[in-house]
Amino acid sequence: MDRAEGAVTAAVLIIGDEILSGRTQDTNLRDIARYLGAHGIDLCEARTVPDVHEEIVAALNALRTRYDYVITTGGIGPTHDDITADAVAAAFGVELHEHPDILAMMTARWGDELNAARRRMARVPDGGELVNNPVQGPPGFTIGNVFVLAGVPQIMRGMLQDVGPRLKGGAVVVARTVRVEGSGEGAIAAPLEAVAKAHPAMSLGSYPFYEAGGYGSNLVLRGRDPDEVEATVHELIAALQAAGIANITRVEG
Repeated sequence: MDRAEGAVTAAVLIIGDEILSGRTQDTNLRDIARYLGAHGIDLCEARTVPDVHEEIVAALNALRTRYDYVITTGGIGPTHDDITADAVAAAFGVELHEHPDILAMMTARWGDELNAARRRMARVPDGGELVNNPVQGPPGFTIGNVFVLAGVPQIMRGMLQDVGPRLKGGAVVVARTVRVEGSGEGAIAAPLEAVAKAHPAMSLGSYPFYEAGGYGSNLVLRGRDPDEVEATVHELIAALQAAGIANITRVEG
């Protein structure tokens, strides 16, 4: 799908050695993609970087200049390898400070047990604003077009609820699925390509499946114009039938 003029774009920066090592399976990207899609924002790129200061800074600077928004996950905890706040401050060329609201919140929770490690979570870049954390622990923060969220999925999803109202959304993408059973991608490639070329503003993708009862492909059509999406579904079904393909079922969503 060609990026529409005026489309709102975003990227996700996943931070953490544990993701790259395979010890932790990332689910945040999926949740963020769905959340942004519901707000009419195109998630155009996702990167995963290790807990290395220079690499986080380089990736963040590349993404924030290219897209309308960047959401980062991970690296804002109390341990030595939680360096996201430091890297974000460096990327924007500002200093870090301990936010008084976070300190007050943490003091109320931990009292005399508010040690140096926990105080690391109170650091926010100069000019940054807080992102509410309704689950547990300190909030995230935002600066410029960057939103810095936790890596723990439940906490990240909670923080997202405070991100949405701050985003400038666009037209929501409509998706429809045409299911073809008993035909491989080689058989459906030509009609699918012909319809895709006729509708460059839309995205048409083939996603094969192999099940106990047989095989086939789910053909997913995505676009911002509901009328065009609906017309293209009918056009695709007709093109498949003209190519001798049977067992075609329309599936909503």
